[in-house]
Amino acid sequence: MPIRQPIVCVLGHVDTGKTLLLDRIRKTTVQAREAGGITQHIGASFFPVETLKKLIGPLLSSLKGKIQIPGLLIVDTPGHEAFTNLRRRGGSVADIAILVVDVLKGFEAQTLECIEILKVRKTPFIVAVNKIDRIPGWTPKPSSPFGKSYPTQGKYVKEALDNKLYEIMGTFSRHGFSTDRFDRIKDFTSTIALIPTSAKTGEGLNELLMVLVGLAQIYLKKKLNTTKGPGKGSVLEIKEEPGLGLTLNTIIYDGTLKKDDLIVVGGKEKPIITHIRAILVPKPLDEIRDPRDKFTSVNHVYAASGVKIVAANLEGALAGAPLYGVPAGEKPEKYVKQVTEEIGKIRIATESKGLVLKADTLGSLEAISEILKQNEVQIKIADVGDVSKRDITEASVVKTHDPLLGVILAFNVKILPDAEENAANIGVKIFKEPIIYNLIDNYLDWSKSKRESKNEQEYEKLTKPGKIRVIPGYVFRRAKPAIFGVEILSGRIIQKNSLLRMEDDAVLGVVQQIQDKGKAVSEAKKGMEVAISMDKPIFGRHIFEKDILYVRVPEEDTKILLANHLDKLTEGEQKLLKEYAEFMRKKTPFWAF
Repeated sequence: MPIRQPIVCVLGHVDTGKTLLLDRIRKTTVQAREAGGITQHIGASFFPVETLKKLIGPLLSSLKGKIQIPGLLIVDTPGHEAFTNLRRRGGSVADIAILVVDVLKGFEAQTLECIEILKVRKTPFIVAVNKIDRIPGWTPKPSSPFGKSYPTQGKYVKEALDNKLYEIMGTFSRHGFSTDRFDRIKDFTSTIALIPTSAKTGEGLNELLMVLVGLAQIYLKKKLNTTKGPGKGSVLEIKEEPGLGLTLNTIIYDGTLKKDDLIVVGGKEKPIITHIRAILVPKPLDEIRDPRDKFTSVNHVYAASGVKIVAANLEGALAGAPLYGVPAGEKPEKYVKQVTEEIGKIRIATESKGLVLKADTLGSLEAISEILKQNEVQIKIADVGDVSKRDITEASVVKTHDPLLGVILAFNVKILPDAEENAANIGVKIFKEPIIYNLIDNYLDWSKSKRESKNEQEYEKLTKPGKIRVIPGYVFRRAKPAIFGVEILSGRIIQKNSLLRMEDDAVLGVVQQIQDKGKAVSEAKKGMEVAISMDKPIFGRHIFEKDILYVRVPEEDTKILLANHLDKLTEGEQKLLKEYAEFMRKKTPFWAF
């Protein structure tokens, strides 16, 4: 079978110029027709090999003069959505991605989100460092390669661009990636290419396509082999079309799909089995959605292609779900099982404790679940759909055992009114964010601060070690209460601390009050000399001058201090606690183990 065209995804923060970048290449006016200049639709465009030859033109020599792939299928997406829905077992339907970064703003929230998802899906990517025309003093050379435009710029303009590129490289480095400007890279397998571009002036776009085509030819050849047989695809979006009803915008990544084929596609309740009534395709270099000309109906399509599938019974179909064509003469059960297993791995419902995650599509659900698992966060329920009262109940049950997991993460979904009211009444926290990275970060930050606060509260309640010496000549009262001067040798003492003498293991009673220079204080630390009062002992019978006394630290407190809070104690306190534990173990060998 011939190799297919690579499927390319374009990702990046809002307003980095994703659509304008493609727009410039295909010279259509999608950007102008879309609300607010931000991509409102998910679309795919096919760039045939002839178009690529025209665009790359004089740069072909660096590819040894030959483009071997049949073209590029580029999916244009707002943020993460199409990319997360382009999922398949063990990775992504996208073969390679273009990450668009604004040269002046550098990394933004969704840039980090895109990188997290690219990591999770193990998808290779290149970086378009866009808007170079906004570098102060930049002299545009419309439609020129970067290699011709850059040398003509002034010294300070070049420096300004180089500094911005170094900043972006530094941020990538902190996230574990090696990057460099494309024309300085010797090994593209270990270093990610940064291509400076301007969607506005067209500078650098030829090189962007050249690097994309070059990488696809050198490193993706195996992945681009197609197989004979029925089509396999991934549902990009479910779209209601006038006169057609529900349709599936689908990317076919393997095989052949024909009109009247029996297909199995993932559904909310169970897999949907249906026959294809029509396959609609856009003309090359046009949009899957919102095309200027009507779709063309075709009898069959080969991978890779973006198609609109018209079929009956599509209610409940899920964006991000797998789609399999059933070979002629075969029963669909095998594929139903395959789809059920695949979706079952993403939609989680367990008896164990964990948080509740609700998302708008299977793709975003899978991406968020993966990132949460990498952060060792347990999940009880992960499903597609709005947050319901039942979800609140599930989270409240977890909350009684683990308040940090008794929460709901809601991504791009509604919280139903009765669920919102119920959550407010029983105190279940709902995290709701339109950016995956922010959603996970907000939860992790909240969880960390709660854990630290709980940790702090636990630490405050524990008895800390202390060692004191009775100062000779400073006995103010012998009994009821005994009042005498002490020096804190190590650690601290507070009111209500119980004291003991190690030599004879005598428990001497509780410290009633501490006074420093005639004023009552709640605590005395190492180096201080204070007077303490104790009700129980009689000075001269139970306590003597020069006695060394220790704070009695309960066994349970010692265990917790040693296990969880050793870093909060000073070096002297750590030493003292260990000394105290060793003394106790002489009597009870496994004390505080």
